[in-house]
Amino acid sequence: MNGDKAELRKDTGSYIRTIANDAISAQLNSDGSLVVVTKKDGKVELRKESGSYIRNITDNAKDARFHGPDIAVTKKDGKVELRKESGSYIRSI
Repeated sequence: MNGDKAELRKDTGSYIRTIANDAISAQLNSDGSLVVVTKKDGKVELRKESGSYIRNITDNAKDARFHGPDIAVTKKDGKVELRKESGSYIRSI
């Protein structure tokens, strides 16, 4: 994160590309091919490592992290939802 930009960087810290703007958090999956981005407006987006948009996962979120192949989303009301990469709901934790 660099301000409100989610940036992809090398291990040495050198800049590669910007993944998304207006972001509050971002995380790569285990193989580095996908990025889950939480935006300021509460939307959670799934993006490729190139930064290209794949799909919206959910909204009203304050954070999202990969949990194995799935995505754990912390909602603004404090609940945690587990969702597939497709965005479909699995369960609340």
